[in-house]
Amino acid sequence: MWSSAEGQRFVPAPARKPGEGVGPFRRMVIRGVTMIDGAGGPPRGPVDIIIEGNRISNIRSAGTPGVPLQPNREPRDFHHEIDATGMYLLPGFVDTHGHGAELSKAPDLSYAYKLWLAHGVTTVRGVPLADVTTALSEKRRSDKNEIVAPRLFAYGRIGEGWKEGRIDSPEKAREFMRWAAAVGLDGVKFFNRGDETPEIDRAALDEARKLKLGTVAHLSQNNVGSFNADDAGAAGLGTVTHFYGHFESLLKDVTLQPFPADYNNDDESMRFGEVANIREHIYGPDTPQWRGYLDRQLQRGVTFDPTFVIYAASRDLMKARTAEWLPTYTLPRLMRFFEANREYHGSYFYDWTSERELAWKKYYELYGRLMNDYKNLGGRVTVGTDAGYIWKLWGFSYVEEMEIFLEAGFTPAEIMRAATSEGAASIYAPKAEPAPFGMVRRGMLADLVIVPENPLANLKVLYGTQHLRLNPKTNEPERVGGVRYTIKDGIVYDAPALLRDVADMVAAEKRSLEQP
Repeated sequence: MWSSAEGQRFVPAPARKPGEGVGPFRRMVIRGVTMIDGAGGPPRGPVDIIIEGNRISNIRSAGTPGVPLQPNREPRDFHHEIDATGMYLLPGFVDTHGHGAELSKAPDLSYAYKLWLAHGVTTVRGVPLADVTTALSEKRRSDKNEIVAPRLFAYGRIGEGWKEGRIDSPEKAREFMRWAAAVGLDGVKFFNRGDETPEIDRAALDEARKLKLGTVAHLSQNNVGSFNADDAGAAGLGTVTHFYGHFESLLKDVTLQPFPADYNNDDESMRFGEVANIREHIYGPDTPQWRGYLDRQLQRGVTFDPTFVIYAASRDLMKARTAEWLPTYTLPRLMRFFEANREYHGSYFYDWTSERELAWKKYYELYGRLMNDYKNLGGRVTVGTDAGYIWKLWGFSYVEEMEIFLEAGFTPAEIMRAATSEGAASIYAPKAEPAPFGMVRRGMLADLVIVPENPLANLKVLYGTQHLRLNPKTNEPERVGGVRYTIKDGIVYDAPALLRDVADMVAAEKRSLEQP
Protein backbone atom coordinates (compact mmCIF):
# COMPACT_ATOMS: atom_id res chain seq x y z
CA MET A 1 0.00 0.00 0.00
CA TRP A 2 1.22 3.52 -0.69
CA SER A 3 2.13 5.81 2.17
CA SER A 4 2.24 9.57 2.49
CA ALA A 5 4.34 11.98 4.46
CA GLU A 6 2.20 13.80 6.99
CA GLY A 7 0.77 16.97 5.49
CA GLN A 8 2.44 16.46 2.12
CA ARG A 9 0.11 16.91 -0.85
CA PHE A 10 2.53 17.11 -3.76
CA VAL A 11 5.73 15.14 -4.30
CA PRO A 12 8.23 16.70 -6.72
CA ALA A 13 9.14 14.79 -9.85
CA PRO A 14 12.33 12.73 -9.69
CA ALA A 15 15.40 14.03 -11.44
CA ARG A 16 15.61 13.33 -15.14
CA LYS A 17 17.53 10.10 -15.68
CA PRO A 18 19.99 9.27 -18.49
CA GLY A 19 18.04 8.13 -21.53
CA GLU A 20 14.96 10.19 -20.67
CA GLY A 21 15.02 12.35 -23.77
CA VAL A 22 17.98 13.23 -25.96
CA GLY A 23 19.40 16.66 -26.65
CA PRO A 24 19.42 19.53 -26.98
CA PHE A 25 21.90 19.37 -29.83
CA ARG A 26 24.09 21.99 -31.41
CA ARG A 27 22.21 21.25 -34.61
CA MET A 28 19.31 18.84 -35.16
CA VAL A 29 17.39 18.29 -38.39
CA ILE A 30 13.84 16.98 -38.76
CA ARG A 31 13.61 15.70 -42.35
CA GLY A 32 10.77 15.59 -44.85
CA VAL A 33 7.89 16.50 -42.57
CA THR A 34 4.57 18.21 -43.37
CA MET A 35 4.31 21.30 -41.17
CA ILE A 36 1.22 22.77 -39.49
CA ASP A 37 2.46 26.11 -38.19
CA GLY A 38 -0.05 26.81 -35.40
CA ALA A 39 -0.67 30.36 -36.61
CA GLY A 40 -3.53 29.30 -38.88
CA GLY A 41 -1.56 28.63 -42.05
CA PRO A 42 -2.45 25.49 -44.04
CA PRO A 43 -0.18 22.43 -43.91
CA ARG A 44 2.85 22.63 -46.15
CA GLY A 45 5.74 20.35 -46.99
CA PRO A 46 7.80 18.41 -47.25
CA VAL A 47 10.14 20.62 -45.26
CA ASP A 48 13.25 20.19 -43.16
CA ILE A 49 13.21 21.88 -39.75
CA ILE A 50 16.64 22.87 -38.44
CA ILE A 51 16.98 23.31 -34.67
CA GLU A 52 20.06 24.79 -33.04
CA GLY A 53 20.12 24.31 -29.29
CA ASN A 54 16.56 24.96 -28.18
CA ARG A 55 15.39 27.18 -31.05
CA ILE A 56 14.24 26.76 -34.62
CA SER A 57 16.92 28.25 -36.81
CA ASN A 58 15.55 27.50 -40.27
CA ILE A 59 12.73 25.90 -42.25
CA ARG A 60 13.76 24.68 -45.69
CA SER A 61 11.88 23.07 -48.57
CA ALA A 62 12.72 19.38 -48.91
CA GLY A 63 11.22 18.93 -52.35
CA THR A 64 7.95 18.94 -54.25
CA PRO A 65 4.85 17.09 -53.00
CA GLY A 66 4.25 13.85 -54.89
CA VAL A 67 7.82 13.33 -56.12
CA PRO A 68 10.85 11.80 -54.39
CA LEU A 69 12.57 13.98 -51.82
CA GLN A 70 15.71 15.81 -52.84
CA PRO A 71 18.75 13.72 -51.81
CA ASN A 72 21.75 14.99 -49.82
CA ARG A 73 19.96 18.08 -48.59
CA GLU A 74 21.61 20.75 -46.52
CA PRO A 75 22.50 20.97 -43.79
CA ARG A 76 24.80 17.97 -43.72
CA ASP A 77 26.62 19.20 -40.63
CA PHE A 78 24.29 18.01 -37.87
CA HIS A 79 24.41 16.12 -34.58
CA HIS A 80 20.99 14.45 -34.62
CA GLU A 81 18.50 13.66 -37.36
CA ILE A 82 14.86 12.57 -37.29
CA ASP A 83 13.45 11.05 -40.44
CA ALA A 84 9.86 12.31 -40.36
CA THR A 85 9.02 11.54 -43.98
CA GLY A 86 5.26 11.23 -44.31
CA MET A 87 4.69 12.56 -40.79
CA TYR A 88 3.15 15.80 -39.48
CA LEU A 89 4.79 18.40 -37.27
CA LEU A 90 2.98 20.95 -35.10
CA PRO A 91 3.90 23.36 -32.32
CA GLY A 92 3.77 21.79 -28.88
CA PHE A 93 0.32 21.90 -27.35
CA VAL A 94 -0.52 24.28 -24.50
CA ASP A 95 -2.82 23.18 -21.66
CA THR A 96 -4.08 26.43 -20.20
CA HIS A 97 -5.79 24.83 -17.19
CA GLY A 98 -3.61 22.27 -15.44
CA HIS A 99 -3.19 20.82 -11.97
CA GLY A 100 -0.45 18.46 -10.83
CA ALA A 101 -1.10 14.96 -9.54
CA GLU A 102 -1.55 15.10 -5.77
CA LEU A 103 -0.16 12.37 -3.54
CA SER A 104 -3.70 11.07 -3.07
CA LYS A 105 -3.73 10.38 -6.83
CA ALA A 106 -0.12 9.55 -7.80
CA PRO A 107 3.27 8.89 -6.19
CA ASP A 108 4.76 12.11 -7.60
CA LEU A 109 4.17 14.83 -10.17
CA SER A 110 5.94 12.95 -12.96
CA TYR A 111 2.82 10.83 -13.50
CA ALA A 112 0.95 13.83 -14.87
CA TYR A 113 4.00 15.29 -16.61
CA LYS A 114 4.67 12.15 -18.64
CA LEU A 115 1.04 11.77 -19.67
CA TRP A 116 1.02 15.38 -20.85
CA LEU A 117 4.27 15.04 -22.80
CA ALA A 118 3.20 11.72 -24.33
CA HIS A 119 0.28 13.59 -25.93
CA GLY A 120 2.34 16.49 -27.22
CA VAL A 121 1.57 18.94 -24.40
CA THR A 122 4.79 20.92 -23.96
CA THR A 123 3.39 23.82 -21.89
CA VAL A 124 1.07 23.83 -18.89
CA ARG A 125 -0.39 26.77 -17.05
CA GLY A 126 -0.84 25.45 -13.51
CA VAL A 127 -3.87 27.05 -11.86
CA PRO A 128 -2.41 25.96 -9.52
CA LEU A 129 0.00 23.18 -10.38
CA ALA A 130 0.73 22.52 -6.69
CA ASP A 131 1.30 24.50 -3.51
CA VAL A 132 3.22 27.71 -4.15
CA THR A 133 6.61 26.46 -2.95
CA THR A 134 6.43 23.21 -4.92
CA ALA A 135 5.02 24.87 -8.03
CA LEU A 136 7.79 27.46 -8.16
CA SER A 137 10.43 24.81 -7.60
CA GLU A 138 9.01 22.55 -10.32
CA LYS A 139 8.84 25.51 -12.70
CA ARG A 140 12.53 26.25 -12.15
CA ARG A 141 13.49 22.57 -12.50
CA SER A 142 11.54 22.29 -15.73
CA ASP A 143 13.14 25.46 -17.09
CA LYS A 144 16.53 23.84 -16.49
CA ASN A 145 15.29 20.50 -17.90
CA GLU A 146 16.28 18.78 -14.67
CA ILE A 147 12.99 16.85 -14.78
CA VAL A 148 10.88 15.27 -17.51
CA ALA A 149 8.10 17.84 -17.64
CA PRO A 150 6.34 20.34 -19.86
CA ARG A 151 7.21 24.01 -19.66
CA LEU A 152 5.41 25.15 -16.49
CA PHE A 153 3.75 28.44 -15.57
CA ALA A 154 2.83 28.85 -11.92
CA TYR A 155 -0.37 30.54 -10.81
CA GLY A 156 -1.43 30.59 -7.16
CA ARG A 157 -4.89 30.89 -5.67
CA ILE A 158 -5.58 34.30 -4.21
CA GLY A 159 -4.29 34.27 -0.64
CA GLU A 160 -2.46 30.95 -1.00
CA GLY A 161 1.03 30.76 0.52
CA TRP A 162 0.83 34.25 2.01
CA LYS A 163 1.69 34.60 5.68
CA GLU A 164 0.13 38.01 6.32
CA GLY A 165 -3.35 36.93 7.37
CA ARG A 166 -6.73 36.95 5.69
CA ILE A 167 -7.29 39.05 2.61
CA ASP A 168 -10.25 40.98 3.99
CA SER A 169 -9.82 44.36 2.33
CA PRO A 170 -8.94 45.79 -1.07
CA GLU A 171 -5.58 46.99 0.25
CA LYS A 172 -4.74 43.54 1.58
CA ALA A 173 -5.61 42.18 -1.87
CA ARG A 174 -3.15 44.59 -3.48
CA GLU A 175 -0.47 43.60 -0.96
CA PHE A 176 -0.99 39.94 -1.81
CA MET A 177 -0.63 40.61 -5.53
CA ARG A 178 2.64 42.45 -4.91
CA TRP A 179 3.85 39.49 -2.85
CA ALA A 180 2.81 37.04 -5.59
CA ALA A 181 4.84 38.98 -8.16
CA ALA A 182 7.82 39.20 -5.84
CA VAL A 183 8.01 35.44 -5.19
CA GLY A 184 7.87 34.72 -8.93
CA LEU A 185 4.31 33.58 -9.60
CA ASP A 186 3.16 34.10 -13.18
CA GLY A 187 -0.38 34.85 -12.14
CA VAL A 188 -3.24 34.42 -9.71
CA LYS A 189 -6.44 32.40 -9.82
CA PHE A 190 -9.69 33.77 -8.39
CA PHE A 191 -12.56 31.67 -7.06
CA ASN A 192 -15.15 34.34 -6.23
CA ARG A 193 -15.98 32.84 -2.85
CA GLY A 194 -15.36 33.25 0.88
CA ASP A 195 -13.70 36.58 1.64
CA GLU A 196 -13.39 37.31 -2.09
CA THR A 197 -15.85 40.17 -2.35
CA PRO A 198 -16.25 42.05 -5.63
CA GLU A 199 -14.36 44.98 -4.09
CA ILE A 200 -11.43 42.74 -3.18
CA ASP A 201 -11.37 41.12 -6.60
CA ARG A 202 -11.50 44.45 -8.41
CA ALA A 203 -8.58 45.77 -6.39
CA ALA A 204 -6.56 42.57 -6.95
CA LEU A 205 -7.27 42.58 -10.69
CA ASP A 206 -6.27 46.22 -10.98
CA GLU A 207 -3.00 45.54 -9.15
CA ALA A 208 -2.34 42.48 -11.31
CA ARG A 209 -2.53 44.59 -14.45
CA LYS A 210 0.06 47.01 -13.03
CA LEU A 211 2.36 44.11 -12.10
CA LYS A 212 1.86 42.25 -15.41
CA LEU A 213 0.52 39.22 -13.58
CA GLY A 214 -1.85 36.87 -15.35
CA THR A 215 -5.34 36.36 -13.93
CA VAL A 216 -7.73 33.45 -14.27
CA ALA A 217 -11.12 33.11 -12.60
CA HIS A 218 -13.36 30.19 -11.74
CA LEU A 219 -16.39 32.33 -10.91
CA SER A 220 -18.10 29.97 -8.49
CA GLN A 221 -21.75 30.16 -7.59
CA ASN A 222 -21.02 31.58 -4.13
CA ASN A 223 -20.66 35.17 -5.34
CA VAL A 224 -21.52 34.97 -9.02
CA GLY A 225 -24.78 36.79 -8.39
CA SER A 226 -22.80 39.93 -7.61
CA PHE A 227 -19.67 39.32 -9.72
CA ASN A 228 -20.26 37.41 -12.95
CA ALA A 229 -18.04 37.04 -16.00
CA ASP A 230 -19.21 40.35 -17.46
CA ASP A 231 -18.32 42.11 -14.19
CA ALA A 232 -14.96 40.34 -13.99
CA GLY A 233 -14.10 41.25 -17.57
CA ALA A 234 -14.93 44.89 -16.87
CA ALA A 235 -12.64 44.75 -13.81
CA GLY A 236 -9.69 43.55 -15.92
CA LEU A 237 -9.81 39.75 -15.67
CA GLY A 238 -7.55 37.99 -18.19
CA THR A 239 -9.23 34.57 -18.54
CA VAL A 240 -12.61 33.12 -17.67
CA THR A 241 -12.09 29.41 -17.11
CA HIS A 242 -14.92 26.83 -17.05
CA PHE A 243 -18.50 27.88 -17.78
CA TYR A 244 -19.12 29.72 -14.50
CA GLY A 245 -20.15 33.33 -14.87
CA HIS A 246 -20.92 33.32 -18.59
CA PHE A 247 -24.60 32.42 -18.49
CA GLU A 248 -25.12 34.36 -15.25
CA SER A 249 -24.21 37.37 -17.41
CA LEU A 250 -27.10 36.50 -19.75
CA LEU A 251 -29.99 35.90 -17.34
CA LYS A 252 -33.43 37.10 -18.40
CA ASP A 253 -36.57 37.56 -16.27
CA VAL A 254 -34.49 36.69 -13.18
CA THR A 255 -31.29 38.06 -11.69
CA LEU A 256 -30.24 34.84 -9.95
CA GLN A 257 -30.50 31.24 -11.13
CA PRO A 258 -33.65 29.75 -9.56
CA PHE A 259 -32.44 26.81 -7.46
CA PRO A 260 -34.77 24.31 -5.74
CA ALA A 261 -35.71 25.17 -2.17
CA ASP A 262 -33.64 22.27 -0.81
CA TYR A 263 -30.53 23.21 -2.83
CA ASN A 264 -27.21 23.03 -0.96
CA ASN A 265 -24.16 24.26 -2.84
CA ASP A 266 -21.84 22.14 -0.70
CA ASP A 267 -23.54 18.97 -1.90
CA GLU A 268 -21.65 18.36 -5.15
CA SER A 269 -24.24 16.03 -6.61
CA MET A 270 -26.87 18.72 -6.17
CA ARG A 271 -24.56 21.52 -7.32
CA PHE A 272 -23.52 19.82 -10.55
CA GLY A 273 -26.97 18.38 -11.00
CA GLU A 274 -28.45 21.87 -11.16
CA VAL A 275 -25.76 23.66 -13.18
CA ALA A 276 -27.19 22.74 -16.57
CA ASN A 277 -30.66 24.09 -15.78
CA ILE A 278 -29.52 27.70 -16.05
CA ARG A 279 -29.93 27.32 -19.83
CA GLU A 280 -33.69 27.74 -19.37
CA HIS A 281 -33.25 31.26 -18.00
CA ILE A 282 -30.88 33.03 -20.38
CA TYR A 283 -30.91 35.16 -23.49
CA GLY A 284 -29.87 32.70 -26.17
CA PRO A 285 -27.93 32.82 -29.44
CA ASP A 286 -28.81 35.48 -31.98
CA THR A 287 -30.24 37.82 -29.36
CA PRO A 288 -28.81 41.32 -28.86
CA GLN A 289 -27.92 40.41 -25.27
CA TRP A 290 -25.87 37.36 -26.34
CA ARG A 291 -24.00 39.37 -28.96
CA GLY A 292 -23.57 42.32 -26.61
CA TYR A 293 -21.94 40.19 -23.94
CA LEU A 294 -19.46 38.73 -26.42
CA ASP A 295 -18.70 42.13 -27.92
CA ARG A 296 -17.89 43.58 -24.50
CA GLN A 297 -15.56 40.72 -23.60
CA LEU A 298 -13.87 40.96 -26.99
CA GLN A 299 -13.25 44.68 -26.53
CA ARG A 300 -11.69 43.97 -23.13
CA GLY A 301 -9.42 41.26 -24.53
CA VAL A 302 -10.76 38.53 -22.24
CA THR A 303 -9.75 34.94 -23.03
CA PHE A 304 -12.28 32.11 -22.75
CA ASP A 305 -10.91 28.79 -21.52
CA PRO A 306 -13.94 26.47 -21.70
CA THR A 307 -12.51 23.21 -20.28
CA PHE A 308 -15.39 21.33 -21.88
CA VAL A 309 -13.82 17.95 -21.14
CA ILE A 310 -13.70 18.11 -17.37
CA TYR A 311 -17.49 18.07 -17.12
CA ALA A 312 -18.12 15.79 -20.10
CA ALA A 313 -18.83 12.82 -17.82
CA SER A 314 -21.95 14.68 -16.68
CA ARG A 315 -23.51 14.13 -20.09
CA ASP A 316 -22.30 10.55 -20.62
CA LEU A 317 -21.07 8.90 -17.43
CA MET A 318 -20.72 5.42 -18.92
CA LYS A 319 -18.45 6.66 -21.72
CA ALA A 320 -16.21 8.45 -19.23
CA ARG A 321 -15.98 5.48 -16.85
CA THR A 322 -15.15 2.98 -19.60
CA ALA A 323 -12.60 4.91 -21.69
CA GLU A 324 -10.17 2.40 -23.18
CA TRP A 325 -7.08 4.02 -21.67
CA LEU A 326 -8.23 3.90 -18.05
CA PRO A 327 -7.24 0.29 -17.15
CA THR A 328 -3.65 0.62 -18.36
CA TYR A 329 -2.83 4.21 -17.39
CA THR A 330 -4.88 4.94 -14.25
CA LEU A 331 -3.25 4.34 -10.89
CA PRO A 332 -5.45 2.45 -8.40
CA ARG A 333 -5.48 5.36 -5.96
CA LEU A 334 -6.63 7.69 -8.74
CA MET A 335 -9.30 5.21 -9.84
CA ARG A 336 -10.63 5.22 -6.31
CA PHE A 337 -10.63 9.04 -6.33
CA PHE A 338 -12.76 9.02 -9.48
CA GLU A 339 -15.41 6.71 -8.06
CA ALA A 340 -18.47 8.31 -6.44
CA ASN A 341 -17.48 9.63 -3.03
CA ARG A 342 -18.90 12.50 -1.00
CA GLU A 343 -15.47 13.54 0.29
CA TYR A 344 -13.58 13.80 -3.02
CA HIS A 345 -14.03 16.85 -5.23
CA GLY A 346 -15.57 15.97 -8.59
CA SER A 347 -16.72 12.49 -7.54
CA TYR A 348 -20.35 13.59 -7.50
CA PHE A 349 -22.08 10.76 -9.38
CA TYR A 350 -23.92 9.41 -6.33
CA ASP A 351 -27.04 8.57 -8.33
CA TRP A 352 -26.63 10.19 -11.74
CA THR A 353 -29.70 9.97 -13.94
CA SER A 354 -30.54 9.94 -17.64
CA GLU A 355 -32.46 13.18 -17.15
CA ARG A 356 -29.38 14.91 -15.78
CA GLU A 357 -27.28 13.65 -18.68
CA LEU A 358 -29.87 15.00 -21.12
CA ALA A 359 -29.84 18.40 -19.39
CA TRP A 360 -26.05 18.52 -19.72
CA LYS A 361 -26.17 17.57 -23.39
CA LYS A 362 -28.53 20.47 -24.04
CA TYR A 363 -26.37 22.75 -21.92
CA TYR A 364 -23.28 21.87 -23.96
CA GLU A 365 -25.06 22.85 -27.16
CA LEU A 366 -25.41 26.39 -25.81
CA TYR A 367 -22.01 26.48 -24.16
CA GLY A 368 -20.28 25.29 -27.31
CA ARG A 369 -22.21 27.84 -29.36
CA LEU A 370 -21.06 30.63 -27.02
CA MET A 371 -17.40 29.64 -27.43
CA ASN A 372 -17.71 29.26 -31.20
CA ASP A 373 -19.46 32.61 -31.59
CA TYR A 374 -16.75 34.29 -29.53
CA LYS A 375 -14.05 32.74 -31.71
CA ASN A 376 -15.88 33.87 -34.86
CA LEU A 377 -15.97 37.44 -33.56
CA GLY A 378 -12.19 37.33 -33.07
CA GLY A 379 -12.07 36.37 -29.40
CA ARG A 380 -9.33 34.14 -28.04
CA VAL A 381 -10.47 30.67 -26.98
CA THR A 382 -7.89 28.26 -25.57
CA VAL A 383 -7.58 24.54 -24.85
CA GLY A 384 -7.45 23.61 -21.17
CA THR A 385 -8.47 20.41 -19.39
CA ASP A 386 -8.46 20.58 -15.56
CA ALA A 387 -7.42 16.91 -15.71
CA GLY A 388 -7.11 14.74 -12.62
CA TYR A 389 -10.80 14.85 -11.76
CA ILE A 390 -14.06 13.37 -13.02
CA TRP A 391 -12.56 10.43 -14.94
CA LYS A 392 -10.18 12.60 -16.94
CA LEU A 393 -6.51 11.67 -17.26
CA TRP A 394 -3.79 14.12 -18.15
CA GLY A 395 -2.92 14.04 -21.87
CA PHE A 396 -5.79 11.82 -22.95
CA SER A 397 -8.26 14.48 -21.85
CA TYR A 398 -6.45 17.05 -23.98
CA VAL A 399 -7.40 15.17 -27.14
CA GLU A 400 -10.93 14.73 -25.80
CA GLU A 401 -11.11 18.50 -25.33
CA MET A 402 -10.11 18.99 -28.97
CA GLU A 403 -12.91 16.66 -30.06
CA ILE A 404 -15.47 18.68 -28.11
CA PHE A 405 -14.13 21.86 -29.76
CA LEU A 406 -14.95 20.16 -33.07
CA GLU A 407 -18.46 19.46 -31.81
CA ALA A 408 -18.79 23.12 -30.81
CA GLY A 409 -18.15 24.23 -34.39
CA PHE A 410 -14.41 24.85 -34.52
CA THR A 411 -12.65 23.54 -37.62
CA PRO A 412 -9.64 21.25 -37.09
CA ALA A 413 -7.30 24.08 -38.13
CA GLU A 414 -8.97 26.44 -35.64
CA ILE A 415 -8.59 23.81 -32.93
CA MET A 416 -4.86 23.51 -33.61
CA ARG A 417 -4.49 27.27 -33.43
CA ALA A 418 -6.40 27.35 -30.12
CA ALA A 419 -4.17 24.57 -28.79
CA THR A 420 -0.91 26.25 -29.77
CA SER A 421 -0.49 29.93 -30.63
CA GLU A 422 -3.68 31.06 -28.87
CA GLY A 423 -2.74 29.22 -25.69
CA ALA A 424 0.76 30.68 -25.78
CA ALA A 425 -0.59 34.18 -26.43
CA SER A 426 -2.98 33.92 -23.47
CA ILE A 427 -0.05 33.17 -21.14
CA TYR A 428 2.13 35.98 -22.47
CA ALA A 429 -0.54 38.67 -22.97
CA PRO A 430 -0.35 39.87 -19.32
CA LYS A 431 3.42 40.17 -19.66
CA ALA A 432 2.96 42.39 -22.74
CA GLU A 433 5.46 40.17 -24.55
CA PRO A 434 5.19 38.03 -27.67
CA ALA A 435 5.08 34.34 -26.82
CA PRO A 436 8.39 32.56 -27.61
CA PHE A 437 6.59 29.30 -28.46
CA GLY A 438 3.28 28.22 -29.98
CA MET A 439 4.23 28.53 -33.66
CA VAL A 440 6.66 26.83 -36.01
CA ARG A 441 8.78 29.78 -37.09
CA ARG A 442 12.42 30.77 -37.17
CA GLY A 443 13.59 31.96 -33.79
CA MET A 444 10.82 30.26 -31.83
CA LEU A 445 11.57 27.79 -29.06
CA ALA A 446 11.77 24.19 -30.24
CA ASP A 447 8.59 22.94 -28.58
CA LEU A 448 7.15 20.60 -31.21
CA VAL A 449 5.00 17.52 -31.78
CA ILE A 450 5.59 14.90 -34.49
CA VAL A 451 2.68 12.62 -35.41
CA PRO A 452 2.69 9.79 -38.00
CA GLU A 453 -0.88 10.60 -39.11
CA ASN A 454 -2.62 13.84 -40.06
CA PRO A 455 -4.49 15.19 -37.00
CA LEU A 456 -6.45 17.60 -39.19
CA ALA A 457 -8.04 14.59 -40.85
CA ASN A 458 -8.77 12.77 -37.59
CA LEU A 459 -8.11 14.09 -34.09
CA LYS A 460 -8.22 10.54 -32.74
CA VAL A 461 -4.75 9.83 -34.10
CA LEU A 462 -3.41 12.00 -31.25
CA TYR A 463 -4.54 9.58 -28.52
CA GLY A 464 -1.82 7.59 -26.82
CA THR A 465 -3.89 4.45 -27.37
CA GLN A 466 -3.85 5.32 -31.09
CA HIS A 467 -6.73 5.04 -33.56
CA LEU A 468 -8.28 1.71 -34.52
CA ARG A 469 -8.60 1.44 -38.31
CA LEU A 470 -9.38 -1.45 -40.64
CA ASN A 471 -6.45 -2.20 -42.92
CA PRO A 472 -7.92 -2.41 -46.48
CA LYS A 473 -5.21 -4.83 -47.58
CA THR A 474 -5.37 -7.32 -44.72
CA ASN A 475 -9.01 -6.68 -43.72
CA GLU A 476 -7.75 -6.67 -40.13
CA PRO A 477 -8.06 -3.83 -37.59
CA GLU A 478 -4.82 -2.10 -36.71
CA ARG A 479 -3.69 0.71 -34.43
CA VAL A 480 -2.36 3.83 -36.16
CA GLY A 481 -1.16 7.23 -35.04
CA GLY A 482 -0.30 8.35 -31.56
CA VAL A 483 2.30 11.05 -30.97
CA ARG A 484 5.71 9.72 -32.03
CA TYR A 485 8.02 12.43 -30.69
CA THR A 486 7.47 15.34 -28.36
CA ILE A 487 10.22 17.97 -28.43
CA LYS A 488 10.41 20.36 -25.51
CA ASP A 489 13.16 22.99 -25.39
CA GLY A 490 15.10 21.10 -28.06
CA ILE A 491 14.97 17.81 -26.11
CA VAL A 492 13.44 14.90 -28.02
CA TYR A 493 11.18 12.58 -26.03
CA ASP A 494 9.96 9.23 -27.33
CA ALA A 495 6.23 9.56 -26.66
CA PRO A 496 5.44 5.80 -26.61
CA ALA A 497 8.30 5.31 -24.13
CA LEU A 498 6.76 7.91 -21.82
CA LEU A 499 3.47 6.02 -21.94
CA ARG A 500 5.27 2.79 -21.13
CA ASP A 501 6.76 4.51 -18.07
CA VAL A 502 3.26 5.44 -16.93
CA ALA A 503 1.94 1.93 -17.59
CA ASP A 504 4.82 0.57 -15.49
CA MET A 505 3.88 2.92 -12.62
CA VAL A 506 0.33 1.63 -12.74
CA ALA A 507 1.38 -2.02 -12.91
CA ALA A 508 3.79 -1.58 -10.00
CA GLU A 509 1.13 -0.02 -7.81
CA LYS A 510 -1.32 -2.79 -8.65
CA ARG A 511 1.29 -5.39 -7.68
CA SER A 512 1.96 -3.62 -4.38
CA LEU A 513 -1.73 -3.77 -3.51
CA GLU A 514 -1.80 -7.52 -4.19
CA GLN A 515 1.00 -8.22 -1.70
CA PRO A 516 -0.09 -9.62 1.68
